[in-house]
Amino acid sequence: MTCSDLGWNDLGVEGSTLYESPNIDRIANEGVRFTQGYATCQVCSPSRASILTGKYTPRHGITSTIGDQTGESWRELGRFNKLLPPDTERGLRADEITFAEVLRRSGYRTFFAGKWHLGYDEVSPEKFGFETNKGGWMMGRPADGYFAPYNNPKLEDGPDGESLPIRLGNETAKFIEEHQNEPFLAYLSFYSVHGPIQTTLEKWEKYREKALAQGEKPERRFIFDRYNPVRQVQDCPIYGGMIEAMDEAVGHVLDTLEKLGLEENTIVCFTSDNGGASTGDAFATSCLPLRGGKGRQWEGGIRVPFHIKAPISR
Repeated sequence: MTCSDLGWNDLGVEGSTLYESPNIDRIANEGVRFTQGYATCQVCSPSRASILTGKYTPRHGITSTIGDQTGESWRELGRFNKLLPPDTERGLRADEITFAEVLRRSGYRTFFAGKWHLGYDEVSPEKFGFETNKGGWMMGRPADGYFAPYNNPKLEDGPDGESLPIRLGNETAKFIEEHQNEPFLAYLSFYSVHGPIQTTLEKWEKYREKALAQGEKPERRFIFDRYNPVRQVQDCPIYGGMIEAMDEAVGHVLDTLEKLGLEENTIVCFTSDNGGASTGDAFATSCLPLRGGKGRQWEGGIRVPFHIKAPISR
């Protein structure tokens, strides 16, 4: 499982006192929690290509978010970084070999759900080893937000108001049930917790009250670092609700594995594609005591949760 823009300390098991993630914490507590997990890039497309291919970013050629401008055209966005982004591949190259392709050749049934963001129409999960694709296309964020209708050509709409992470978790659990007697790869790739940040009123109220009860009142909730403000405290109730919704979806998948008796025969991995959005997008979390966050090459931009739960060899 991967998620988008989840910071290194945005989970209960990683030290957050506001956000709640009991199901993701289960993966860490019942498996191995890597205390120094790092993404290969501070933004999503390059690191997602690295996860699929096992290569560092210069090797697969995707060095920036697909769709971003590079070189001098970067200045047109009103950004004045000292170093300009280099030219980059505009999609995963056709000759790249993903772990899904290798497993499929070995007889695995392969499934993808959620965020792809590795190229345009001709560069899709189906072209890189995945038999089934639920929701993976060119977009790096939900086109119309986290509640149906989704406006996603790769995912049929559910009833109005349906939660996207819950839907992706349900689709993954359904695939596992259908292929429980075969070797399978289920790649659940959440759009969460990438902006736009959205949650239900119920979850917003829950985390608002929790944040108020904690009573954290920093001297400044944001500081300016180089060319962007950076959030200094985890107190965003909308973001808390997003993490809880994603965690509920993870719980459904884990419960399905347990119900079907597959826990002792399945490896479960969880990580994020880059650091938390403390200094861009929705400025929704804090990565302190690390400097920076998503989009910055400091440790806050590349350090991520990384957990693996695997059967014990006997």
